[in-house]
Amino acid sequence: MTNHDSLVLVHTTCTDQKEAETLARELVEARLAACASVGQPLVSVYPWQGRIERDVETPLTLKTTRRAFDALRSRLAERHSYDVPEILAVDVVDGNAEYLQWVRDWVADRDNP
Repeated sequence: MTNHDSLVLVHTTCTDQKEAETLARELVEARLAACASVGQPLVSVYPWQGRIERDVETPLTLKTTRRAFDALRSRLAERHSYDVPEILAVDVVDGNAEYLQWVRDWVADRDNP
């Protein structure tokens, strides 16, 4: 397996569940991610433009390959409502082999749905 075939989990937060589900559907339909998990709302505290902000956000986790990450990141940044969206990629070091292959197969076929 090449490094491009390795899997990454991509984490972002969204303004609400509707935005998270919309982004999830778009990215899976585009085969940039094989699976998207929308979490429960959470509270985020962070500095922004000289103030400490507190917002309720909805987490979104996407499963994809290293090869597809750049395209996923570009699409996510383009479609996201935030000026500076949180987009973090975490390498998957191990997992259920059948699941990992399923992710690879879905994302690899994005040019031939």
